[in-house]
Amino acid sequence: MGPDTIVLGVVGADCHAVGNKILERVFSDQGFRVVNLGVMVSQDEFIDAAIETNARAILVSSLYGQGELDCEGLRERCLERGLEDVILYVGGNLVIGKNDPALTEQKFRQMGYDRVFRPDSDLAEAARALHEDIRQRFHALPVA
Repeated sequence: MGPDTIVLGVVGADCHAVGNKILERVFSDQGFRVVNLGVMVSQDEFIDAAIETNARAILVSSLYGQGELDCEGLRERCLERGLEDVILYVGGNLVIGKNDPALTEQKFRQMGYDRVFRPDSDLAEAARALHEDIRQRFHALPVA
């Protein structure tokens, strides 16, 4: 069995490309097969790529503050398309203005995202968390 595949990209009308390339490099270096969709990615493009590559996770980033609008409904769309088990991560500057990070995390968790990352998150730690989440969801041995 090879490395776990993940799909990543910058959602909606956001064209911030530098962080996207950093994410690709870090997650590749941490042993993932990364399918990078680039910037200005629609929800359906994330889902199509996840289906085509049998990805274990979709990593959505947003830096222009419209993440709440661009990310809403992705979990439901995944379910509709048969991706019940896909792991959803989201990170970046997800909302406009000053906000309570705990409330932002709560909002996105309620939208169905498994983990929510701030712009200053440790990416190596995020990769370790993803390895663990994938192990638990897809590779854990069944309990007898």
